[in-house]
Amino acid sequence: MSETDTGAGALEPSLPATTRDGAARARALTEARNATVAPTGLVSYVSSGRLALVGSVAESSSAAERIEGTLEAVIVAPPGDAASGPGAARILHAAITAVEGHLGAFTLHAESDGSPIVVAPSPLTGNKPFDIVIDLRPEPAFAHEILPPGYFAPRGDEAALAEAIEQAADLVGEFEKPRYFGYDPDICAHGAAGIRGCTRCLDACPTGAIRSIGERVEVNPYLCQGAGVCASACPTGAMTYAYPPPGGQLAALRTALVAYREAGGREPALLFHDAETGAGLWARVAHEAPESVIPWAVEEVGSIGMDVWTACIAWGARVVMLAPARVPGSVRRELDVQIGVTRTILESMGYPPALLSLVADGEALALALHAASDPATDPPATFATSGEKRTDIRLALDHLYEHAPRRPEVADLPPAAPFGKIGVDGGACTLCMACVSVCPASALQAGGDEPRLSFIEMNCVQCGLCERACPESCVTRSPRYLFDREARRRPRTLNEDQPFRCVSCGKVFGTTSVVMRMQQRLAGHSMFQAPGALARLRMCEDCRVKDMFRSEVAARE
Repeated sequence: MSETDTGAGALEPSLPATTRDGAARARALTEARNATVAPTGLVSYVSSGRLALVGSVAESSSAAERIEGTLEAVIVAPPGDAASGPGAARILHAAITAVEGHLGAFTLHAESDGSPIVVAPSPLTGNKPFDIVIDLRPEPAFAHEILPPGYFAPRGDEAALAEAIEQAADLVGEFEKPRYFGYDPDICAHGAAGIRGCTRCLDACPTGAIRSIGERVEVNPYLCQGAGVCASACPTGAMTYAYPPPGGQLAALRTALVAYREAGGREPALLFHDAETGAGLWARVAHEAPESVIPWAVEEVGSIGMDVWTACIAWGARVVMLAPARVPGSVRRELDVQIGVTRTILESMGYPPALLSLVADGEALALALHAASDPATDPPATFATSGEKRTDIRLALDHLYEHAPRRPEVADLPPAAPFGKIGVDGGACTLCMACVSVCPASALQAGGDEPRLSFIEMNCVQCGLCERACPESCVTRSPRYLFDREARRRPRTLNEDQPFRCVSCGKVFGTTSVVMRMQQRLAGHSMFQAPGALARLRMCEDCRVKDMFRSEVAARE
């Protein structure tokens, strides 16, 4: 695979072009189709056709007979199931407890006499895994919304079983798919110092491909099927959608919008739909929709997030519409969250909600176009994509703010927003810098030799690590978007104190407020009633030990 589709490549070349907008649309799609996009890596599967039919012998026998001659079927039935199967099908008896893996590499786990055992790969299967699994049990092994490649769970539905058998018969050989994701652990906000932070990609993934591995996450490329919502949900840009690679989609969109405008088109409207199920909606309305509508096919609508929406609006799109046809529930929920955050920011500047819409049918598309206003900005923005998610969002919002009907100082955002400020209770904060040590984005910073805690709002992703790391529970988060770009970048002091110097040697070893607080709290403690004991709290560790030794020597003398 030498080239990655930009999205425009899958669009119909025969769209109406009877108006200036139609001609501009044709020019825009041609220019975008010709945009150079870096290739995407591939993931390979190899299947020899070893099929496990998991269920009772009676349920599995019919399926085995229908499959005979195309796949090497083995029935894996519960212990004690004495029914006989078709002559060609081998029967294993095991109480299957779990199925793991993907096409070409399924492992079956079971239980025997209360102890876990592996059914495949094992000597029972020639020490080979199963390539394909058709799970006929009422409750399948996987609860994910999108099942692993090569795994089928018809749940008693005869039509679903027939489809599974038909698809399974074609799963013999070597197969390739794109490696849909990219991941940068260095900017991941999942965890630090044993503390759990952001879990947005884990919560949104419909395939179970993402798992926590301590302070980072790990994506199984064989389970990932390109839903893309992990990239939309990620607050830092650590998780990126790689089909096309980061920046490729935005660059192609910018090319299209610039070409549309240069060709004399007015008020462009972008319609994002997935290349399969969503394409049907567009096909039904394509010849009736205004010729200013630019359809944009993507692998998955869930992969298009706030950075894309806001950039397109800043580049002059009159409206951005998403057609998430039959997406998993977790993807739709995350889209709703991200759209809610984006709309809140836009509406705070006086832009209409119709700038960003979800459409499910032709009627919804017509309503979205009717409700839309003129392009958000005139002139449109000219910035090029940076390839970094948060930077692209800021570039777009800065441009929209410059031309906004209203220019508020801040926009208060819902809890899931990836922007905001941090507050610290100065009376409780000891400047221990635990929050600084776990911050993944350098939003919180120590003052070097000075006991000072500073905050840079531009960097904050509201992951909550600082809040959970604080031993005094004095850190709070407030999701918001600060529009003043200089104020966002400027370090802000959250708490500071005077350094406390050892009364014996003059070395700085703490802060004045902490030392004074310790003296007050321990003044009545029995361990600090001896002469000079309380005064040692004002000494550094070395001088404290020396003073204790001198006191012991003096007492013996």
